[in-house]
Amino acid sequence: MVEKAPNFADPPTVEPLLSEGEIAARVSGLADEIAAVMPPDLQVVAILKGGFVFAADLIRALHRSGLRPRVDFMTLSSYRERKESDGRVDITRDLTDDVHGLDVLLVDDILESGHTVAFAR
Repeated sequence: MVEKAPNFADPPTVEPLLSEGEIAARVSGLADEIAAVMPPDLQVVAILKGGFVFAADLIRALHRSGLRPRVDFMTLSSYRERKESDGRVDITRDLTDDVHGLDVLLVDDILESGHTVAFAR
C-alpha cells in the first residue's frame, strides 16, 4: 500500500507562546545578568546540536553587554537511537580549547535529566 503524501497547502496553525521580541528581550536580560557577575573574557561552551541557536543569540547579546566571550563546542549524546536517556553520555565531538582554570559558561538546550550538562561540567 502506498501512503498518501501530506498536504502542505494548509499547514496547521501554531500559536507561539512568546513573540520573537519577547525572546530577544529575555536573552538580552540574561546576558546582562551574566555580564554583571562574570569576567569579560568568559569561555562559552555550547553543547551541540540542540544548544547552538540559543548559544549564538546569547553570545551576540553577551558582546552587546560588554563581554568578549571565547567560544568552543562539544557534541554529547545520551539518547543515541532511544527515546529516553539511560544516563550514559558519549562525547562525539570534544572541546578544541583547554578550559582548565577558565570561567566557563555551559550552554545547552533543554535540561531534562541533567545527565548531559552534569557530564559536560
